[in-house]
Amino acid sequence: MQHMGHSSDRTALIYQHLANGCDHAITAHVDEQIKKVRQPIPLRVTRDASGT
Repeated sequence: MQHMGHSSDRTALIYQHLANGCDHAITAHVDEQIKKVRQPIPLRVTRDASGT
């Protein structure tokens, strides 16, 4: 009720079906946007004692 900004239980129940799954969709979208801008961490190649 508070999350959607409704002042009564009745109103929240009427519109609850519209919100089902929206939080997951929003989170997935934000996650994809973060992946687009995140710089990959370069891997360090280390050599063993023999130098190979």
